[in-house]
Amino acid sequence: MTEKADPMRHLVGPRKLQRVASHRVAMLNNMVTSLMEHGAIKTTLPKAKEARKLAEKVITLGKKGGLHNTRLAGRVVKNRELLQKIFGEYSERYANRPGGYTRIVKLGNRRGDAAEMVLLELVDRPQAAPAAPAEEAAES
Repeated sequence: MTEKADPMRHLVGPRKLQRVASHRVAMLNNMVTSLMEHGAIKTTLPKAKEARKLAEKVITLGKKGGLHNTRLAGRVVKNRELLQKIFGEYSERYANRPGGYTRIVKLGNRRGDAAEMVLLELVDRPQAAPAAPAEEAAES
């Protein structure tokens, strides 16, 4: 009887990102908070993949609503105004979406260390108004 290599990734946890646990948790919480506040953040690919997991869970908690889910989401997002935004605006925006609230867009490599940079953004986010008409009015 021959032994095969097991293709399943048993007991392989999340990326450690070369940080101690407390630093990693704080960094990912801050990244998710910034993502919820601004709608998009620029970071490296491994960090974005880890932050995406946490962000999707927080938005799902927002869709479910309720006090317990608010407190669970409050463990990640410490800002009360952002929590209200998650449980209000985001829960309405993503009410009919069964998941996949974020997208990762590759931007190329960083100049200093060639790390792969990406844009982690929320899908269906409203785009900023174009600045072209304001510039034309200023030139006239």
